[in-house]
Amino acid sequence: MAYVPPHKRYSKDSPTPDPSPLPPSVLPQSKRTLTLSDPKPNSRRRRDHQSSSNQGLKIIYAADSIARWFVAGSAGDDPIPSSVAIWEPFEWRNGGKATVIEAGEGGVVEERPWANISERVMPDLIGCCRAAVEGSVSKREVVKLTFVARTGKVLFLGTSVNLESIRKAAVSEIDSRTQVRKSFYTNVPSDYMEDMQNMLSGDSGFDFDSEKEYYNVKIFDKFQPESTISCKCAVVNDGALEIRKIELNQVRHLVVDISCLFKDLDLRLMLATKRILKSLDDEENEAINKLVKSAIIDPDVKGGLRWPLGEESVADRFCIIGVWHTKFKAFKNQSTRIKLRHADRFDHRTSTGEASNEVMLKLIGISKHLRDGNVELDCINDMVQESVKLIWDRFLSYSHSST
Repeated sequence: MAYVPPHKRYSKDSPTPDPSPLPPSVLPQSKRTLTLSDPKPNSRRRRDHQSSSNQGLKIIYAADSIARWFVAGSAGDDPIPSSVAIWEPFEWRNGGKATVIEAGEGGVVEERPWANISERVMPDLIGCCRAAVEGSVSKREVVKLTFVARTGKVLFLGTSVNLESIRKAAVSEIDSRTQVRKSFYTNVPSDYMEDMQNMLSGDSGFDFDSEKEYYNVKIFDKFQPESTISCKCAVVNDGALEIRKIELNQVRHLVVDISCLFKDLDLRLMLATKRILKSLDDEENEAINKLVKSAIIDPDVKGGLRWPLGEESVADRFCIIGVWHTKFKAFKNQSTRIKLRHADRFDHRTSTGEASNEVMLKLIGISKHLRDGNVELDCINDMVQESVKLIWDRFLSYSHSST
């Protein structure tokens, strides 16, 4: 029998855990169903790119990447309206602090926030797209430029965060990563997921596309310490895992986080390149397949997979560092593909895990134009504005259940 460390076990009497909500006392009454958890603080270092750790895995930023943060939804020229308030900092499980801003009382709603958002995003989007295309040549990888949107909450981290520090960050023209320590938390409430499911299944202009389940096995290669190998695997008829795709970390070129006043959730827009491995040498191929084939599917452990004792590494070079078990439903129209995803993640290096509900909008129409080099400003601007309007109107609010 394969050995399962105690910290990786689920109780057999309880199902895989859902995200744990915060105590109601720390949330305003209107938002007490909002589910938040502890993001890991980012640490960055520059070589040929910037990287940061997230749940023990790596987030890679291009050397010339841009990160922005601003507030949208309130009328007037003040980047942080006087009506804006902050939720008092509350304590995370590891003792850290986080703060969220909200509209407050007396604010005036902006009539066309999507137009303002598009105007602010466009110069960075076009500039980062050109830089990404110029630097995308690779012999081992298929590189694919993508533009996506995520819903969640912008969290300001640390005990020193206050409205004054947030105001300074809002007016700064410098990269937001140097102005304020923040994170975009993508774990959304169950009520929101239910609303999105009902909306997309109805007369929404989106058609059902697919429903799938994958295990993503994360592998560290000490010869490539700046990258994580991710094997997307499906379960085949004999109950074993079959590799469907092998990727390296995506590279982020542009990240725009938007605190959306008068809405339940915030918005992230991100331009990134996916890196799909198209060739492996014999040693890589043998080691990766051995690690995946030795995995044991077990719904009672975090992440859904475990390995026999001593089989989590190969040749003192490759080792398992994490696993994601994901289930999603996808809906699609001509310009957008939407995933409603439940993810159960486990980080083997820190022995921590998290179950989360997530919504991702792949802006496939815009992505295709950018990949094809069709960066005509008016055309892209109209497409961005149309997509943001759709998100603003239909994806940032939900019906709160009574608490």
